[in-house]
Amino acid sequence: MKVVFAGTPEFAAVALRSLIDAGFAVPLVLTQPDRPAGRGMQLQASSVKQVALAHGIEVLQPLSLRMDARDPQRAEEAKAAHERLLATDYDVMVVAAYGLILPRSTLDIKPCINIHGSLLPRWRGAAPIHRAIESGDQETGVTIMEMEEGLDTGPMLLMERLPILDTDTTGSLHDKLAAMGGRMIVEALQRMADGGLTAEPQPEEGVTYAAKISKEEAKLDLRRPALELARKVRAFNPFPGAHAQAGGIVVKFWNAQAVTGAGQPGQVLSADAQGVVVACGEGALRLTELQKPGGKRLAAGEFLKGFPLDGLSFE
Repeated sequence: MKVVFAGTPEFAAVALRSLIDAGFAVPLVLTQPDRPAGRGMQLQASSVKQVALAHGIEVLQPLSLRMDARDPQRAEEAKAAHERLLATDYDVMVVAAYGLILPRSTLDIKPCINIHGSLLPRWRGAAPIHRAIESGDQETGVTIMEMEEGLDTGPMLLMERLPILDTDTTGSLHDKLAAMGGRMIVEALQRMADGGLTAEPQPEEGVTYAAKISKEEAKLDLRRPALELARKVRAFNPFPGAHAQAGGIVVKFWNAQAVTGAGQPGQVLSADAQGVVVACGEGALRLTELQKPGGKRLAAGEFLKGFPLDGLSFE
């Protein structure tokens, strides 16, 4: 089978590498435009683009795929991309974390299937890994589905489950699910080629939406229960990084566990090499990895050498 691939971040790049390694022909890749990144804010190619260029694959980076876009440039780029797709010899489009909506005009060219990092219909939308951890889900997984115009509403082709460990962060869970998705998409295409894959409609019950993560919600409200806040710390690692202020300084929290403890929310109950224990609305958080602005992520003991917290409170 010949595959057009559409995706942008590392989650998608893992799948693209898997397809290439499995011997699928990939004549064309779509990915988002280069974005400024790093301290110098230099334009940086997406992870998917880097993989494509390393394998000599043609890359398109339209701002939109909607030919009816109000912005003339977006509409023109969408038209050019549509024409390029029509001229490309391919059997299926595989989509993973692309970041652009595929309009009906694109979906109608050839079958489109998606790699989604959740157990649909739970956590449709942009941030399924973050939201699964934040909500305390016991398991997640990957769903391979047929695409339609609705947001992650298409029929399911394959699904595999994965337990969420108490130590999982969005970063660690992302890597597990990316590897799973790469393996599953190869299996799905091989079974499609053999005519051995049947689509099933998603259940009508249990639909939830994983809204995009905003930087504002990473500020912890220490009046909340410690169990809830510990999940947020894990969910927002590595982005955007849970945080609170102490002594007028924003401190990011990268690892934390809920422990017993009582005091005014935000009060530092103890601070040593074992961690910084902060009172919450219910219980307390033991912070074991912290970071000051412009500094490195440090274990609690090392952090305290440069930023003593005695007598301070987080707010």
